[in-house]
Amino acid sequence: MDEAVFFKETEDHMKKSEEYMIHEFAAVRTGKASPALVESIDVHVASYGSSMKMKQLAMITAPEPRLLLIQPFDPSTTQDIERGIRESKLGINPSVDGKSIRLPIPELSEERRRDLVKMCKGMAEDARVRIRGHRRDALDATKKAQKAGEITEDDLHRYEKEVQALTDKYVKDIDAHMGKKEEEIMKV
Repeated sequence: MDEAVFFKETEDHMKKSEEYMIHEFAAVRTGKASPALVESIDVHVASYGSSMKMKQLAMITAPEPRLLLIQPFDPSTTQDIERGIRESKLGINPSVDGKSIRLPIPELSEERRRDLVKMCKGMAEDARVRIRGHRRDALDATKKAQKAGEITEDDLHRYEKEVQALTDKYVKDIDAHMGKKEEEIMKV
């Protein structure tokens, strides 16, 4: 068992779990316009006969703090994009303005803010569970290596401590990201 490769792979898996959570957080509406809010919406395009992500169909910009402007690459998809936004769970009413779509981002109510924080806490907990799963996989691999005679019992204990230290670091990072996101959501 190559120690450097083992720890690098374990850390890479944990880092990917953290990055996935950060990406998920970006799609959570905080009361200000962000293209990440709509770019991953699935839009069924009748003329193409398939579903595509919003970012594949249009240029998404935030010309003002509370407005998203969606400019379809193909003007014939404007109605499909509008329908996709209405069918999504965003709760934002799009308005078609010629060849573009305007999305005014409304103020969030206190109740909606609490719901969003609750949803983010669920995402953070999912990320922590993935981190702990990577820890379990790494510890299982070290135990197998020790049984196979690849590492000593002392190495096993050292590996376990280092894997736990990595786990603690990433869980702490996730908690920090959650704290920032909660503060961002609750800020009026």
